[in-house]
Amino acid sequence: MTNKLISLLLAAIFTFATAALAEPAAPMDAASAMADAVSAEAAESASRQEFRSLDQDVQSLKKEVLDLNRDLFLLEEELLFPANSQVAFFISMDVGEYFDLDSVSLKIDGKEVANYLYTARETDALIRGGVHRLHMANLKTGDHELIAIFSGKGPHVRDYRRGATLSFDKGIGAKYVELEITDRVKKQQPEFVIREWE
Repeated sequence: MTNKLISLLLAAIFTFATAALAEPAAPMDAASAMADAVSAEAAESASRQEFRSLDQDVQSLKKEVLDLNRDLFLLEEELLFPANSQVAFFISMDVGEYFDLDSVSLKIDGKEVANYLYTARETDALIRGGVHRLHMANLKTGDHELIAIFSGKGPHVRDYRRGATLSFDKGIGAKYVELEITDRVKKQQPEFVIREWE
């Protein structure tokens, strides 16, 4: 009986000792878990900050690339079309009631240099006041002849093809020429005018 009592007593002491040792460890685990959570949150915050910083760097690089691309385009245009020999041809449209533009063909000094086919959206943009740069070229100084051929639908939705001619003197410096399509209301016909910009 004493052996049984001693063994029960030892078992009780052992159980209390184990409980006593385990009790202080529990708050330690909670504190450790809290520290781990704070550490994980700090790491996530640092990761977010690093991602924002990286995103800002990428956006900054994109802007620099776009600026560089624009500068390269301007430089290329200056090299290919120097201001002294540059000639640009633009097309514009006023009203467009008597003519629905399909295409324009340009000849300079008898040589075809541009042939452009317009979409419905482009024609609509021209009617609303837009101007389209049809062609850009280098021409030496002197006299030149421009022939523009306009194709489309004329009055009563019939196929319509008309030409206009301009003889111009290319001096030193850039020259700008406008091909304008207007409605001649009195005759109910389209009119094609080529004029130089001053």
